[in-house]
Amino acid sequence: MIRTALVGALLSSALALPACAQPAPVSAPSNTTTATAPAPRELHVPGNPILADGDYYSTDPAPFVAEDALWILAGRDMAEPEVNDFIMPEWQLLTTKDPASGDWTHYPAVARPHAVFDWAEEGRAYAGQIVPGPDGRYYFYAPVLEKDSDAKDRFAIGVAVADSPTGPWRDAHPEGPIISQRVPVANDIQNIDPTVLIDEDGKVYLYWGTFGQVRAIELEPDMVHTRGREREITGLTGFFEAPWILKRKGTYYMLYAGNRAGPDSDCTPAVYHACIGYGSAPSPFGPWTYRGVVLKPVSSTTSHPGAVEFKGQWYLAYHTADAQGGGHFRRSVALDKLEWDDSVSPARIREVVPTRREGPAPEPTRNVAAAAMPGASNTPVPVQYWIAALNDGVTRANPLPPEMWGSWRPDNPPRQWISYAWDAPVTLNGARLWFWNDQPAGASVGVAPPKDWHLEYWDAADRAWAPVKAEGPYGTQPGHFQEVAFAPVTTRCLRAVLEASGKGAEHAGLAVQEFEALAPEATLPRPRAADAPAPQPCG
Repeated sequence: MIRTALVGALLSSALALPACAQPAPVSAPSNTTTATAPAPRELHVPGNPILADGDYYSTDPAPFVAEDALWILAGRDMAEPEVNDFIMPEWQLLTTKDPASGDWTHYPAVARPHAVFDWAEEGRAYAGQIVPGPDGRYYFYAPVLEKDSDAKDRFAIGVAVADSPTGPWRDAHPEGPIISQRVPVANDIQNIDPTVLIDEDGKVYLYWGTFGQVRAIELEPDMVHTRGREREITGLTGFFEAPWILKRKGTYYMLYAGNRAGPDSDCTPAVYHACIGYGSAPSPFGPWTYRGVVLKPVSSTTSHPGAVEFKGQWYLAYHTADAQGGGHFRRSVALDKLEWDDSVSPARIREVVPTRREGPAPEPTRNVAAAAMPGASNTPVPVQYWIAALNDGVTRANPLPPEMWGSWRPDNPPRQWISYAWDAPVTLNGARLWFWNDQPAGASVGVAPPKDWHLEYWDAADRAWAPVKAEGPYGTQPGHFQEVAFAPVTTRCLRAVLEASGKGAEHAGLAVQEFEALAPEATLPRPRAADAPAPQPCG
């Protein structure tokens, strides 16, 4: 999961997350999981995400095979809708005998950090992994916060053991974590996102890391104690976090959340989103070679892979924000088939196209922006923003930076514009903009509401931009839609010209969450195909 601290590291403007809520309190009476967990639930799921009704959110999937079934370990998101923080107090399990059947069993609350590890704090049940051991038991590698540590970053990795995937789990190393900023040797990274491989020769390897740092170490055959030195893994282009190790046909593969952003990136255009990239190596410690993208950015800003072979078919587990009431901190696990291309060596992982269960039929709408291609005067848009947010139909009271178009830079210009271009002319008689700000009106710094703005359409006859005949004022208040009606125009392009606030040569940046283009009559929405060729430019 991409940490909230990333925002402050990446943005030099006032764009940053608001104060985060504290972890939700959880209680448990001992250092093992107990029989007080909710009873399992039998589910019939018609597609992705697996848990979709907003009752339980699930995240950071870690699939494994046990007892002739496919299992997925997942964390539980419990953040309120507008809280931008990872409120994750416990882990849960999903299992099925046949993913195609849609029949799943859900085991809520199979483990909580402080209920398994005496040395751990409550909450912060981040991404872990359950691995069936050679002794018939199950080993759970879990990143948790040490409650009595003076480390700069108190995240550490513990190991629990159980006779069943559902527990009860008990600490396999009660002396404390096996990985931290103090053990087995001092390190200065955040020690989270463990992933483990048992090789054919019986050797066991543990990988972990985040914020662009990957580490690896061998474990003893007991699955608990470390062996040898900690190694730094390199060669995984764009690695940000969430490593997932697997081996197939003699080649080692590492899947991971990648964050190599930019307009020409094969991963993501926006820095706060992630793709799933992967690399391969001939040995557990490398050398690793970047191979490409497995999964493009999904509806959640974070992404987290888990891959496993079950009954001859490989599957990719990941999470999205697609559940009812979902969001970047209310994520839900999805599962799709993963296919290999063995015509090359090493075998290539084909890009996974995420599937989603059929939702309710769309309602007619006057907004035809979804069918247009957005553009902006500051193309390429700074990587902390995402121009695709302009017409994604989503507005939030507490958005993250990529949920908007923005123009902030150290020397903001006095004027900017955002635009839509359609493949064929459309008739419009209104538009709505939702502004975002972190500074008050009139400010010369940060992101402020515009001083003024107006709409223009492309006049094909004159081959020039012309102002619409507006029927009212252009409002500038952020936090809700500012709507302008105008005499109908038939055009292939519409743009909003924004005048920045400021004094003298200094101006604030601008940001818009949503830009709606309104037709006179409501029709069923027709989103633009992702692979559609770009329409002819106007102007």
